[in-house]
Amino acid sequence: MTRETRRIRVLIVDDEPLARKRLRAILSKHPDVEVAAEAGNGITAVAAVAEHSPDVMLLDVQMPGLDGFGVVASFVEKREREDARSRTPLPVVIFITAHDQHAVKAFDVQALDYVLKPVTAERVLAAIDRAIARLGESRRADLASELSTLLANVDRSRRDGRLAIRTDRGVRLVPMGEVQWVEADGDLVKVHTLRTTYVMRATMADMEAELPRAQFARVHRSAIVSTACIQEVQPLFKGDYIIVLRSGAAVRSGRTYRAEVQALMKASRG
Repeated sequence: MTRETRRIRVLIVDDEPLARKRLRAILSKHPDVEVAAEAGNGITAVAAVAEHSPDVMLLDVQMPGLDGFGVVASFVEKREREDARSRTPLPVVIFITAHDQHAVKAFDVQALDYVLKPVTAERVLAAIDRAIARLGESRRADLASELSTLLANVDRSRRDGRLAIRTDRGVRLVPMGEVQWVEADGDLVKVHTLRTTYVMRATMADMEAELPRAQFARVHRSAIVSTACIQEVQPLFKGDYIIVLRSGAAVRSGRTYRAEVQALMKASRG
């Protein structure tokens, strides 16, 4: 693309202000790009797409409330409701993520592109160049179909009963049935199975959203347990409990999650 043509308008979506600042600084190095707007969450991202009609969207996957996949679903669904003659072109999406399990899902269906955090200028600018090339191709007309396929694949991935965890050897798909419990460890989480413990960069909110609620329960701000792995629940003082798992691990509950633990006890009796 030459400088005489219209510059590419980019929407930056990330719930971390420093991450948005970093992406804006990187994009300023590209002569054919201008930042149309920024959004700090999924809801404002949807509104920004409608208001600014960006050509490209740098989209964080894991955000509180409406995540990146939810953002994609919202404007794909909106486009499907519109009359074919007046549909607004969808932006080319580049996923930005620190959470490898989501990036793997997107990559498995050949989503347009993704960049892992911490981002590098080289990787972001390379993704932007690919997006610009995509904008000049007739294949852009297939974008809505490709994004719909992406969403369907992500849904299947979330339902297939496996958790994607990055290890030194690559990405390991751990069956949900092997996960005993998950605990917070600073900016990381530890995923405990009977055989080993995996460490991954994520938050407890990420894990709570990823793990099926029918099989797991949040019992503490720092702990999620597999309900099938609970051996007994021992009451303590003032509504706290010790949850003993079949592996022998003892997980203390928090008062905020008293109702959840009591529901588990009631279900085990019923």
